[in-house]
Amino acid sequence: MTIAGSIFLIMLGAILTWAVEFDLAGVDINVVGVILMLGGIAGLLFGIWRLTNVRRTAVTRATAVDDPMHPVAPVETARTRVYEERRYDDPMV
Repeated sequence: MTIAGSIFLIMLGAILTWAVEFDLAGVDINVVGVILMLGGIAGLLFGIWRLTNVRRTAVTRATAVDDPMHPVAPVETARTRVYEERRYDDPMV
């Protein structure tokens, strides 16, 4: 569910809860509206969480550097930092 779909569910639920004065046999329109609003809020929170966690990744790798001329020399470590940023049109990983 996208963020726009979640906002649409929240708006539709609010309209059904507070603006509709229609009665159906066996169905409470107000309860349906509240359920739609709760589902929209849950979808909105999940969509925001997914955008923040999937779009950016930072990886730090430690690699060992050996000097072939001096095999007794201590091993030095070099750090490489890779920053990856995804766009909206990239496929989900």
